[in-house]
Amino acid sequence: MNKETQQLSFLEEQTQADNNPIICLGMEFENDEVRQKYFRDELRKKLPELKQLKGFPKGEDEDIIALSDPPYYTACPNPWLNNFIKEWEREKVEKYGRENDEEYHCEPFASDVSEGKNDAVYNAHSYHTKVPYKAIMHYLLHYTRPGDIVLDGFSGTGMTGVAARRCGNEETIKSLGYTISDKKIINSSGEEVGEFGKRLTILNDLSPSATLITYNYNSVPDVQDFVKEAKRILELVKEECSWMYETVHQAGNNQYGNGKINYVVWSDVFQCPNCTNEITYWDVAVDAEEKKILSDFNCGHCGIELQKSKLERAWDSYYDKYLNDVITVAKQNPVYINYSVGTKRFERAVNEEDLKLIEKIKTDKIPYQFPLERMPAGDESRRNDRTGLTHSHHYYTHRNIFTLASFVNHAKQSKYFNRLLFFFQASVNRATKTNRFRFGGTGGLSGTLYIPSLIFERNVILLLEKKLKDYEKMLLEEKSKGYAAITSTQSTSKIESINENAVDYIFTDPPFGKNLMYSELNFLWECWLKLVTNNEDEAIMNNTQSKGLLEYQKLMEESFKSYFKVLKPGRWMTVEFSNSQASVWNAIQEAIQKAGFIIANVAALDKKQGSFKAVTTTTAVKQDLVISAYKPKKEDIDKMKQEQNTKESAWTFVAQHLEQLPTFIGLKGEAQVIPERTPRILFDRMVAYHVQNNLPVPISSADFQVGVAQRFPMRDGMIFLENQVAEYDKKRTLVKEFAQMNLFVSDENSAIEWIRQQLLKKPQKRQDLHPSYMKEIQHIAKHELLPELDDLLDQNFLRYEGDGIVPDQITSYLRKNYKDLRGLDSNDPALIEKAWSRWYVPDPNKQADLEKLREKALLREFDSYLEELEKSKKKLRQFRTEAIRYGFKKAYSEKDFEKIVKIGERLPESVIQEDDKLLMYYDNACIRLGL
Repeated sequence: MNKETQQLSFLEEQTQADNNPIICLGMEFENDEVRQKYFRDELRKKLPELKQLKGFPKGEDEDIIALSDPPYYTACPNPWLNNFIKEWEREKVEKYGRENDEEYHCEPFASDVSEGKNDAVYNAHSYHTKVPYKAIMHYLLHYTRPGDIVLDGFSGTGMTGVAARRCGNEETIKSLGYTISDKKIINSSGEEVGEFGKRLTILNDLSPSATLITYNYNSVPDVQDFVKEAKRILELVKEECSWMYETVHQAGNNQYGNGKINYVVWSDVFQCPNCTNEITYWDVAVDAEEKKILSDFNCGHCGIELQKSKLERAWDSYYDKYLNDVITVAKQNPVYINYSVGTKRFERAVNEEDLKLIEKIKTDKIPYQFPLERMPAGDESRRNDRTGLTHSHHYYTHRNIFTLASFVNHAKQSKYFNRLLFFFQASVNRATKTNRFRFGGTGGLSGTLYIPSLIFERNVILLLEKKLKDYEKMLLEEKSKGYAAITSTQSTSKIESINENAVDYIFTDPPFGKNLMYSELNFLWECWLKLVTNNEDEAIMNNTQSKGLLEYQKLMEESFKSYFKVLKPGRWMTVEFSNSQASVWNAIQEAIQKAGFIIANVAALDKKQGSFKAVTTTTAVKQDLVISAYKPKKEDIDKMKQEQNTKESAWTFVAQHLEQLPTFIGLKGEAQVIPERTPRILFDRMVAYHVQNNLPVPISSADFQVGVAQRFPMRDGMIFLENQVAEYDKKRTLVKEFAQMNLFVSDENSAIEWIRQQLLKKPQKRQDLHPSYMKEIQHIAKHELLPELDDLLDQNFLRYEGDGIVPDQITSYLRKNYKDLRGLDSNDPALIEKAWSRWYVPDPNKQADLEKLREKALLREFDSYLEELEKSKKKLRQFRTEAIRYGFKKAYSEKDFEKIVKIGERLPESVIQEDDKLLMYYDNACIRLGL
C-alpha cells in the first residue's frame, strides 16, 4: 500500500480525499467512485439470492442499485455484514487489545435520562418516532466500550448509529454534562460512566425510506462539494418552477410588482343543510383579525347557526390527465395567501390573479415522471378514499408536485443522488395536503394521513432550501467524512447475514403494536424512491394486513430470537417501548422471554421529571418503558438444564440473575429499592425462565421464600450475593433516607406489595393504613375481585398482639422515631403499649408459613371457579386474578395443560392479554396441546 492509500477504518478519523486510493474490506480501489461501482456490480450479482430473504423490498433491481452505496448501505439485505464484523473484531484487537472471549460484566443501566430534541441532528429530518441520539449515548457509554459492535434492527432514522459515532465526539460528550479525563468519561458526581471513543453499528430497518435516512445520517460526504452541488440543482428547479410561487403585490388599488409566495391556505367547502348553498369554511369559521377558528358559526347565506361536524361536503369533478379518468374529490378552494417582497411579509385573501395562476398550472403538463400509484390497502393509507384522494399525486397541489418532480429529475443526474434524497424526503411530507393551517403554528396530525379542513400549502422551493440548510448544519458538526455505520434493509425476524454471538450490545426501539402504520405512512416517501416496504413481516397490529395481537407478538418473538442469536452471551439488550396498552406491553415482554432473554429491569420514563421509576406491575402502562434484558451465559443455561427437576436449578437461576443486577441505586441522598432483588419478583423471574424454556418449575413460592433467605444475604427486603452485600452496606451508610418504590395498585399482587412497602417503612395499625389504601385501589380493574384490606393483612402480614417481646421490625421503627422509647428493652411495657396492634412484615421463615396458608386459600378459590364453570358456560365476570395465577401455576407444574386452557377460554380475552403471568401460562399450555 502506498503512502496515500487509506483504509476506511471505523475507529479512526476518516479524512481521505476522493481521488486518493482507498481500501475497503481488504481490497484497494483507485478512489471511492471505483469502489462504489465495483460493489454495485457485486450487489447486482447477489440480488437473486438476496430476494429469498425476508423483508426484501418491492421494486426493480436497478432502483435498488441506484439507491445503494454498497457495501456500507444497501436498499435490500446487506450481504457484507459478517465481513465488516470480522474486520471490526480485528481492529478491536489491534487498537484496544481486546479479544472476543474476554471477561465482561455490566449491571443494567439505572440512571435518569432526559435529553431534548432541539438540535441539528434531530431537526435535519422528521420521522414518525425518533429517540434523541443523546439519550441513546448514555446507554452506549454504560454497556459498551470503544470499538464494540452495536446492533439496532429497527433503526428508523439511525439515531443509534449517530449516538455510537458521537461517543467519540468531545463536544457532544461535554454537552451531556460529562467531562473527559484520560479517555474516561466522568459524571458530575465524579463517577466513571464509560470510555471515550466511537462504537460501531449495524443498522437495519424493513423500510427503504427509513434505511435511506439512516444511511444519510451515518455517512458524511465532502460537505462543501455536496452543498455546492445541491444548490446548483436547486437553482435549476428555481429557474423552472419559481413562477408558480409568484403573486402580485398590491396595496389598495395599486399594484407594486411581484411577491414570493410563502404559503397558501386552502379551505374545505360545505353545503348549508338549510339553504343548500355552498359555504367556504374559511369565510364563516375563521376570524383572521382575532386569529382564531370558531367552533360555532353562521351560514353566510341564510344565517342559520352551524357546526362543522354536522355539515355535508361540496364536491368537485375534474379530468385527471395522468390517470386518464374523471375523478370526484371533496371541494377545497384557495382562500388566503402569505408572501414576501424583499424582507417584508404580507397577508391577504386570494385574488383573481392567484386563481388564474392556479388554473394555468393545472392545465400545464408536468414534463417529468412522478408517482401516480394507487394508495396501498391499509388502515391508514386509504382513509382519504372517501374524499377522492385515491392516488399518491392527489396528496399534493399541482405546483408542489411539479416542483418535487423537477428536483428528483435533476437529482438523478448527480453523483450525490441518494444524499440529495435525504433533504428531499425531509421536505415531502411537509409539501402534502396533510399539513393543517393553525394560527401560531402548522403541521400535520402526527402518525396519520389526515387531511385537515384548512390546508397549509408551502412553497416547496423555500422548503427544500430550508431542509438543505438543516442538513448542512448537521453535517458541519461532524469532524470527519466517511461511513459511521453499516446499513441493511430487511426484516429483523431473519437477519441471516450476521453470525451467532457476533454483537456486543443491542439498542432497539421496536414498533408499538397499532400505534403507527409505518409502511402506510412511509408510502408517500417510498413511491418517489420506487422502492416500497415489503410489509409481510411488518410487526404491527393492522386489520387490513389481518394482524392482531397474536400475529404482532409472533413477529416480535421472531425478531427477538434473531437478536438472541447474534448477541454475545452475557451481553445486554435495551428495548425502548411506548404504548398505552398493557396487552401490547405484555406481548413484547412475552416475546423477549420466549426468545431466551432474561429481563433484569423495567423502568418507566417520567417525561415531566425526566426520570425513571421502577415498574412492578404492567396492567396500566401509561409511560415510555425502558427494558433491560440480557442473554444468559451458555454455562448457566447448560447447568440449569442439567439440574432440571431439582430445586438447584432455581438457585442457579437466582445466583446468575443477582450477578446481573445493580448492587445499589441512590438518588439525591436516598437509597432506592431495586425491585428485581425483592423475593417476590425474583420468584416470578425464576418461574418465567423455567416455563418459557420448557423446564419444570422446581420450587413453590413458600419454599422459595424460605430457601432464598437461607442461601443469600438480605438487606432492606432485597436479596444479594455474598460478594455484593459488603458494597451495598457501605453505600447504604452514606445516605440518610430509604425511598420506597412508586407503585400503581391495579390488582391483588400490587396491593400486597404496596402494603408491604408501607409496613416496611412504618409498622402501623389497620385504621392508620386504611385511608391511604382506599385511595390507592381506585384503579382496580372491573373484573378484579379484590379481598378486603383485613383479609390481605391476615394472609400476608403479622400483627403484634402484646404477647411476648416486641418484634425487631417494630422495635427499630419505634426507637428511631420516638425519643422516649430509645434504649428501652423489647419487653418494656411502654414499648409494648406503643407497639400493640401494629401490623408488620414478617421475617422470611414466618413469611413462608403465611405463603403456604395463602397459597392453599387461593387454590381453594381457583377450584371454586372450576366448579362454577362446570355448572355454567358463561365467562367468569369477577374473580381474584391471584387465584387464577396460582391455579395456572399448579396446573402447569402438574402438566394439566387442558385445565389452564379450559379456564383461560372462560376468562375475558383482555384479562389474559393484559396479565403477563396468565398470558405466559396460557400461551405455553396452548403450545403443549398443539393449539
